[in-house]
Amino acid sequence: MTFNDNARVGDNRARRRGRGAVIAGGGTVGVGAIVVLLLAVFTGGDFSSLLGGESSPQASDSGGSEIANCETGQDANARDDCRLASASLALDDFWSDAVPGYRPAQLVIVDVSTSSACGTASNATGPFYCPPEETVYVDPTFFSLLRSQYNATAGPLAQLYVLAHEYGHHVQGITGVFDQHPQNGTGPDSNGVRTELQADCFAGAWVAGMTEAVDENGTPFLQPPTDTEIRDALNAAAAVGDDHIQQESGGLVNPESWTHGSSEQRQGWFGVGYRDGETACDTFAVPGAQL
Repeated sequence: MTFNDNARVGDNRARRRGRGAVIAGGGTVGVGAIVVLLLAVFTGGDFSSLLGGESSPQASDSGGSEIANCETGQDANARDDCRLASASLALDDFWSDAVPGYRPAQLVIVDVSTSSACGTASNATGPFYCPPEETVYVDPTFFSLLRSQYNATAGPLAQLYVLAHEYGHHVQGITGVFDQHPQNGTGPDSNGVRTELQADCFAGAWVAGMTEAVDENGTPFLQPPTDTEIRDALNAAAAVGDDHIQQESGGLVNPESWTHGSSEQRQGWFGVGYRDGETACDTFAVPGAQL
C-alpha cells in the first residue's frame, strides 16, 4: 500500500496523546510477550501486567496534539503514525458513502499510554475501538514490536488492515450491530466471533475500494494494492486467529474459548469483503458451519 506522494492529508482528525518513552524493560521483548500482544490486538483488554516490569505512566486524557509533519502522501509513506492518520481520511470517505448518516471516528495515536473510557491504551493492549467514545486507539510501536521480535508481517497494508478492522467496529457501533447481537459467551459460533469476522470483512471491503477516496484536489490518497501487499494483509489476519494465538502460547487449540475466529476464518472473511464488498459481510446470517 502506497500513498500518492502529492496527496494532501493534513486535514486528518487524528490526535496524539500520551507520553513518549521506551517500553518498560528496555527494548527487547521475548516471544511470550509478543504472544500477549497478539492476544490483545483486537480485544481492547489490558494484558500489560503479564509483561512484567514497571508500568508506563498514564497520561492525561485532556486535549491531544495534531500529528506533526503529516501533510502529504510522501509523509504518510515515511512514517507509521502519519500513515495511520492519513488512512483515516480514506476510511471516513469510504464509509460516508456506504453508511447513511455515518459520522467519522476519532483516531488517537498513542505515545506509550493514555487513558480511555475503555481502559488504558498502549502497545501492550494493542489497537482497539472504544464504543462509548467512538474512538480508535493505536500505538504505532506495536507494529515495530511485531516486526522486530516476532517476524510477523506488519508492512503498510497489514497496518491499515488492523486500522480498518477497528473502523469496522465503529461502523458496527453506529449501525446497531452491537445492540442487535450482544455478547453471548465464547465459541466458534458466538456473537463475539461473528462480530470480529464481520469487522475483518469490512476491512477487506475498504481495501478493495480505498483507491476511490480523493483529497481536496481530486488526487487519490492511495495507489492500488499489489498482490504482495494483499498477502501481507492476509498474513496479518492469520496472525491474530484464535487458533494461532493458542498455538503460539504453547496451549491446545480450544475452539470453545474462541472470541475472534480462526486464522482461516479471518482470512476468509477478509477475502469475502475484498471480492464482494461490504454488503456481503453479514456474518450473523450464515450458519456456524459456514463461518
